[in-house]
Amino acid sequence: MDVTVYKVEDQRLVFGWANVSADVNGEMIVDAHKDKISPATLEKAAYDYVLNFRDAGQMHAGGSVGRLVESFMVPPEKLKAMGLAGDALPVGLWVGFKIDDADVWGKVKDGTYPAFSIQGRAVRNAG
Repeated sequence: MDVTVYKVEDQRLVFGWANVSADVNGEMIVDAHKDKISPATLEKAAYDYVLNFRDAGQMHAGGSVGRLVESFMVPPEKLKAMGLAGDALPVGLWVGFKIDDADVWGKVKDGTYPAFSIQGRAVRNAG
C-alpha cells in the first residue's frame, strides 16, 4: 500500500501511517516485507510501543533521532465511537514524530525517508 507522509516543516514534525492492517473494505494488506499483520496484533504492538519506547530510530540502527508526539490506532470500533463510518479509514496505526536530528530531518524533507517502519520482531506462522 502506498502512503503519504505529511511534514510540518517549521516544527520538524512528520506524520503518517506506521502500518495498515486492512483496507477500508476489511481486506488484509500485505506489507513491504510480504507480511500481513492482524489488526489485533498491530493494536497490541502499538500500545506496547507507546508505553515502553516512543523513540524514533533511523533505518533500524543507532540511537534515537526523534520522539513520538502522536499515536492513534484506528480500528472500526473507534471510528464508530467517534460517529464515523467503520469504513471511513483503513485499520492501522497513524503516528507523528518530532525529528530532533538535523541530518535525519533533511532526509525526511528530501524524500530519502518516505515512510515509517514499525521495526518490530515477530515469529512467522504459515497460518
